[in-house]
Amino acid sequence: MEAHGEKGEEGAGLRITAQLLKASSGQFALDSILLLRLRGRGIADLGCLGDCAHLEWLDLSGNSISQLGPLAGLKQLAVLNLSRNRVSSLEPLGSCENLQSLNLAGNLVSSLQQLRCLAGLRRLESLRLRDALGQLSNPVCAASAAYRAALAEALPGLKAIDGERVSGRGSELFQLCRDLDGSPGAGPGPAPPRAAQPWVQASFWEPPPPRRSSIIEEAYKQFGEVLQECRELSRRADDTIAQAERALSVRTDPTGSFVF
Repeated sequence: MEAHGEKGEEGAGLRITAQLLKASSGQFALDSILLLRLRGRGIADLGCLGDCAHLEWLDLSGNSISQLGPLAGLKQLAVLNLSRNRVSSLEPLGSCENLQSLNLAGNLVSSLQQLRCLAGLRRLESLRLRDALGQLSNPVCAASAAYRAALAEALPGLKAIDGERVSGRGSELFQLCRDLDGSPGAGPGPAPPRAAQPWVQASFWEPPPPRRSSIIEEAYKQFGEVLQECRELSRRADDTIAQAERALSVRTDPTGSFVF
């Protein structure tokens, strides 16, 4: 039987309960849940979601959520999808110190001031306020044509805004070329030689250390399930072909001769 949350006030939406969380994750203890999908459930109240202390990946898209209070306790949360909700205040997310990716497309964020509470999230690299493919946006996107530039300045750690890269190798090369083009001339005569400087830091090309998280483990798990299903389909196909070959061989005259 499918678990349901409790009805919120005036039947406006569902409230997350421990029963709903356990049924959706397959875990018996809330603090054991690492990955959670609650997309399109009609949720309006996050209820006891804050008890999932070790949660790392959370999808709450397509609900009716406006208050994010319980999320303040999710210190391990790395990926959060809140697209297509009714969120305007983001203050609780300022406590999600491990947050790396945040999707807010299709909410009610109306000013850049409402996003300043994210300035302390040192690991936040990707922020989405607008999704052109899904036709999702926020009022701040229409109010300020240069909101991306202002957002990049307010949150300098961001590497992607609305799915477009704002820092990294590409932008560093662009900045380098711009600095070279804008450098003032030294006047007549050859410029004095300068000591050669490295183009990038010594550690730039070193690969990041591998991080085995619940997100990667879930991806491996899903890939293994798909691979197992493909093998099973292949086995069934081989059995069907063998049965067809046997049926055809029975119908064929083994002597291959005819009497006239």
